[in-house]
Amino acid sequence: MSTERFPDLSRLERHIVEWLRRTVNDAKARGCVLGLSGGIDSAVVSVLCQRAFGENMLTVIMPCHSAPDDEADAVRMVELFRFPSIRVDLGTIYDTVSGSLSQYLGTHSPELALANIKPRLRMITLYSLAQSRNYLVCGTGNKAELTVGYFTKYGDAGVDLLPIGDLLKGDVRRLAGHLGIPAQIIDKPPSAGLWSGQTDEGEMGVTYEELDSFILSGKGSEKVRAFVNEANTRSEHKRKVPPLCDTADL
Repeated sequence: MSTERFPDLSRLERHIVEWLRRTVNDAKARGCVLGLSGGIDSAVVSVLCQRAFGENMLTVIMPCHSAPDDEADAVRMVELFRFPSIRVDLGTIYDTVSGSLSQYLGTHSPELALANIKPRLRMITLYSLAQSRNYLVCGTGNKAELTVGYFTKYGDAGVDLLPIGDLLKGDVRRLAGHLGIPAQIIDKPPSAGLWSGQTDEGEMGVTYEELDSFILSGKGSEKVRAFVNEANTRSEHKRKVPPLCDTADL
């Protein structure tokens, strides 16, 4: 099944850029800050933010024992598009926090608990920079990731707005080509960079193409169907405001 939803990519670009301007203006903010990982999603959002706000945006490269190739691709984007950009190395603080916590972690996914410190440190960094500039924190999550909960709560999900949150991964790839993002970044295997050799599709056990198709049509293999339904249910708490215990009837 084709997942090509937006035949006019220029119109899609304008729509997102105008939405960014309107949303930031409504918040009485000046622009946006976002993490630039070297992957396709953050590359696309960076270009859109630059077209919306010009110099009133900031990309932040935040290596945390990351793959050198990812940082090189992030730097390539900065040089190609001339983004305002800074680099904040989070490796040392990660070592301190993970070293202090590791002895106290339980037996349920301790490795993942430690790995998720990385996106949460990045969230802290972005919000500090945003507040000091009266910017909003711009997220880079797409519709496929949001549907199955493939993001870290209060990590890469700790953002103020999601300009590509309604785009499937295939939509993001097509928009990236339209925006002139290098093929090397478009074609690289998507990765959250949580550990060496980690990829999104390897961790999920399904491809983005399969996810896109199932989200659009509800059709797919039993493996894909089971993964999406179970992952969506398990991650529902990530997409909601924390529940409040109502005491009105006491």
